[in-house]
Amino acid sequence: MRYIPNSPEERDEMLKIVGLNSADELFRSIPNDVQLNRALDVTAPLSEIEVISEMEKLAEKNMAARKTSFLGAGAYSHYSPTIVDHLIQRSEFFTSYTPYQPEVTQGTLQYIFEFQTLVCQLTGMDVANASMYDGSTAMAEAFLMAQRVTKRDKVVIAETVHPEYLAVAKTYTQHGDLKIETVHFDKESGRILSDDLDKLDAQTAALVVQSPNFFGCVEDLQILADKAHEVGALFIVVVTEAISFGLLKSPGACGADIVVAEGQSFGIPLSYGGPYVGLFACKDKYVRNMPGRLAGIAYDAKGNRGFVLTLATREQHIRREKATSNICTNQGLIALAATIYMETMGKRGLQEVAMQNAQKAAYASNRISEIEGFSLPFSAPKFNEFVVRAPKPAEEILAKLTNEKGIIGGLSLSRYYAKNPNDFLVCVTELNTKEQIDNLVEGLREISE
Repeated sequence: MRYIPNSPEERDEMLKIVGLNSADELFRSIPNDVQLNRALDVTAPLSEIEVISEMEKLAEKNMAARKTSFLGAGAYSHYSPTIVDHLIQRSEFFTSYTPYQPEVTQGTLQYIFEFQTLVCQLTGMDVANASMYDGSTAMAEAFLMAQRVTKRDKVVIAETVHPEYLAVAKTYTQHGDLKIETVHFDKESGRILSDDLDKLDAQTAALVVQSPNFFGCVEDLQILADKAHEVGALFIVVVTEAISFGLLKSPGACGADIVVAEGQSFGIPLSYGGPYVGLFACKDKYVRNMPGRLAGIAYDAKGNRGFVLTLATREQHIRREKATSNICTNQGLIALAATIYMETMGKRGLQEVAMQNAQKAAYASNRISEIEGFSLPFSAPKFNEFVVRAPKPAEEILAKLTNEKGIIGGLSLSRYYAKNPNDFLVCVTELNTKEQIDNLVEGLREISE
């Protein structure tokens, strides 16, 4: 049986019903000399993180114990409170489907509404939809939305956007008339410079920028937004690490017209590539061009509140040629998990997690830069990821780290940038301890020597 907590008031009420004055009276049939009559000899209270850490130490005695990891690049290892997994397994949530009949799906519509509200608060936007498949497809849909809004057929995208997100967008648009052009990044700062945006013109539907970008660098969104708006283009901001919302200024406050993000960091475990959940938000004036669906609040003749689908511009609801998206099923259960995570953590909790990520990443980057032959090639501010330039090929160093030290040290960037074989991307989250970071530093030092 699962643990069922009861408040003191509830316990008193139950005792009153059975005619007892205290819990001790429940055991009066047991002889006093065999009762314990003292506190249990157990450890002091521990947080969920500490309990799980203790369990993992026991699990490490098994041969299959997991390695220390510093991988990121769009898939992040964060702590998820156990309440998330517990609640989404309730049958009424676990088996729910599209809420076609609002009179019997009020619970589903309510959490969708709450999800949308939280996404708006995080992104600083006016309206959000009921989630997308993942961050990459959300970005591709944003391309098409910008094309519909502006009636223009060119998208300018920063080279610092995740390469796999760009690949998905190209697949999405390969048979249409939308053209995608890329702008390069500054080799010193690691981010886009406003002076290099000469590709923006009267034919541009949108400028697309990721922040923190693929290299972990925080972009200057306000300046880039102004550049896009000067030519009448929309400004689309992509976020792959949703925890950064807890620390950085919201994209909406920096002039974004559309914000898309990957919500995997919000209580979704790493699981061989999915399932993930895409966040999609925009300004209110563009809502009718937004893909997916939107839940809202309505009132009946008696003034009773109810939740309904107010905008559902999918091919299942209107004629296919009129639809803004061909998404058939959104990630409802995963969106619920993200909602529970955000509600559980709250504003202060999310800020604390974000701060721990930034502080630990700063410590790790400083320690690594002190190793002879290692450097940090980019000077821009970072959140929880950063690029390291090694004295020899990154793939060789990372392979030795894994095989000899049991540490997954990061992602070799030669996979995407063949001209940078010595560069690798390191990600540090709240789950990486100081001891793990120090072991990474010592491992890199030993291997380089």
